[in-house]
Amino acid sequence: GIPMEIIVGKMFKLEIWEMLLSSMRIGEVAEFWCDAIHTGMYALVSRGMRRIAEGRDPLEGQKHRCGMGNMFDYHSTGYDDLDELQRMPQPLIFIMELFRVEEPSAYKRDTWAMSKEEKLAAVPVLHSEGNRLVLRKEFGQAAAKYQEAVICLRNLQAKEKPWEEGWLKLESLVTPLVLNYCQCQLELGEYYEVLEHTTELLQKHNDNAKAYFKRAKAHAAVWNEREAREDFLRVAHLDPSMAAAVKKELKQLGERMRKKYVEDRKRYQGLF
Repeated sequence: GIPMEIIVGKMFKLEIWEMLLSSMRIGEVAEFWCDAIHTGMYALVSRGMRRIAEGRDPLEGQKHRCGMGNMFDYHSTGYDDLDELQRMPQPLIFIMELFRVEEPSAYKRDTWAMSKEEKLAAVPVLHSEGNRLVLRKEFGQAAAKYQEAVICLRNLQAKEKPWEEGWLKLESLVTPLVLNYCQCQLELGEYYEVLEHTTELLQKHNDNAKAYFKRAKAHAAVWNEREAREDFLRVAHLDPSMAAAVKKELKQLGERMRKKYVEDRKRYQGLF
């Protein structure tokens, strides 16, 4: 019930569909006969579309490989007629209706569809939007903006050699975005999410006081007292200007742990 969207020039699995649609007018319904040389990938495309129509995830059960690679793993699309088409490719007739055409500048592209320049240009915009949402205390939406910016940069980083100049320059942009994302998750109570991301960050940058501080707060929130104290003390060592904040957090941690100890003792004293 939802029209399919194709971004022309972005290597859709069935390249012939781009050619067919580009020959049509808006509102036109057209029928095309296509030789088997152009329809080899149709079974994989149809499998995904059928799963969507059934309300299922098109990547359900799929390993982290391309569609053809997964075919070698499972030896089936899950549909008998598509399996037969895979074994015996043949000409197909496509009936298409063109609903709408948008200019490239009007279409909000997903991260994967952006060029390198577009991704770099999008990052500061997303960062700014995230900051604006934080000021409005809309932490969930802000986290999504920061995460989208990180994805843009990680995609670019994947094409650079680790720890060389280009990679390091991108990493310097990633770090504050991850920290902002973690702050939002702290506000939302997603403490284990914070532990995961700050730990990953500290594996690369073990002198980042802000990452230790956010991880310490997450440890404190889930009652990991020893780990929280270690991280807070590391913060004060790395950045003396944060000593006052650390002292305040350690005092609060001590009070919370004492209160928890008293509550636990009352709760369990009648069990023994």
